[in-house]
Amino acid sequence: MKSYVIGPLTAAIAAVASSALAQQNTAESHIAAAKAAAGTEHVALFEGLCVREPGPPPARTEPRTVPERSTWYHEPIKVFDNLYYVGEKEYSAWAVSTSAGIIVIDTIWAHSVEDEIVGGLRKLGFDPANIKYALVSHAHIDHIGGAKYLQEKFGTRIVMAAADWDFAAQTTRVPDEIKPKRDVVAPDGYKLTLGDTTLSLHLTPGHTPGTVSTIFTVKDGGRSHTVATWGGTGFNFEPLPQTFQTYINSAVSYQNVVKQVGAAVLLSNHTRLDQSLIKFEALAKRKPGDPHPFVVGPDSVLRYVKVAEECARARLLQLK
Repeated sequence: MKSYVIGPLTAAIAAVASSALAQQNTAESHIAAAKAAAGTEHVALFEGLCVREPGPPPARTEPRTVPERSTWYHEPIKVFDNLYYVGEKEYSAWAVSTSAGIIVIDTIWAHSVEDEIVGGLRKLGFDPANIKYALVSHAHIDHIGGAKYLQEKFGTRIVMAAADWDFAAQTTRVPDEIKPKRDVVAPDGYKLTLGDTTLSLHLTPGHTPGTVSTIFTVKDGGRSHTVATWGGTGFNFEPLPQTFQTYINSAVSYQNVVKQVGAAVLLSNHTRLDQSLIKFEALAKRKPGDPHPFVVGPDSVLRYVKVAEECARARLLQLK
């Protein structure tokens, strides 16, 4: 049997390779990768995740007051032939119209659900009694806040992942008086079908234990486009290594889903992250034959989720 001795040159090459690998896996390298992925479209996401310090907001001790309507109200908008915006200036809610009723994605705040979602649908010519389902992407108060109202007022079925049903029941950040009754429990890959429309739900925990991201199809005249939503974004959780790793795993997994379906439309539940307000203005000026401002292309959608992944990798390394 021959024996091999690692010579000085081989050892030097190995050391250089090891050093290069280490340099590629630093917080700074992941921040640089996130910035490159952000380009000019996803700057708000990059700044929110890679620049802003992570961690939950301080617990509120004072009574929660309803903000002045002018600070949050937004007119409802038809965005695609079967998709409508019924959210606030900052917090998004989307209504998907189907042949058998309406699916709402996120229910915003308890103080705005009646004005924005219910009133918005009426302004758009819909009967809010036809809201058959409301999908809550994650159980934070700014997205689950109106769920109980819709559940009790119209018999709307509320859809969440099991982990977020548990999270909603346990958290003190959502007052008990606005928590919906446990209803539809969505596992990974759940198909929420209503009439001629199906939403594919993918569990992407991290932001909350049961965050749900969604894939569905919208129509623009004779063209169809696949939509991807990233269900929960910020690092406003206890900065623990296992939570950041969970977030990273979710981002990697969802990128594979987005790539497989070729999603070309990106929607967030915060308008600053998907630049909805800017796109609404462009939509209002759109002329026949112009591209749709929300159709950003598969590359942009993938890069959005990549920013989230790379910023989470940076934060994980910063904890060590």
